[in-house]
Amino acid sequence: MKWVTRKNASVDRIACPWLIKRFIDPEAEFLYVPAAEVLAVAEKEGALPYDIGGVELGHVDGRCSFESILLKYELTDPALHRLAKIVHGADVAADVALTPEAAGLKAIAHGFAMVYGEQDHRKIELESPMYDALHAWCQHEVARDMRA
Repeated sequence: MKWVTRKNASVDRIACPWLIKRFIDPEAEFLYVPAAEVLAVAEKEGALPYDIGGVELGHVDGRCSFESILLKYELTDPALHRLAKIVHGADVAADVALTPEAAGLKAIAHGFAMVYGEQDHRKIELESPMYDALHAWCQHEVARDMRA
């Protein structure tokens, strides 16, 4: 399946491809285009638009796109939901205090965006191990909370 969003990605537009490739569609293709072209490219390519206004997999009802994807695809893993809080806080400026880890993710993700600019596929490649590590940490924390 193809997915399309705005170019020059940071936080949510990198976290979502990680989530999609790991838990929904390992063969997913991601297209990054100017914001004004997302919906036209989605229609032309048969791609799912995400993290753009007015779409189901965007910021809806207080959710960030990562959270909207969790909801649509019924991903119920508690570690993913813990990670979603971190992504939400890093992506939504007003909610950065949602979890202590959000500010760190925001700084790191924005740093990648500064270094790699519009090399969005490169950012996915480089940041995916970071999301793997955050997910592993979330799994550990969830397991610890369950034992307590």
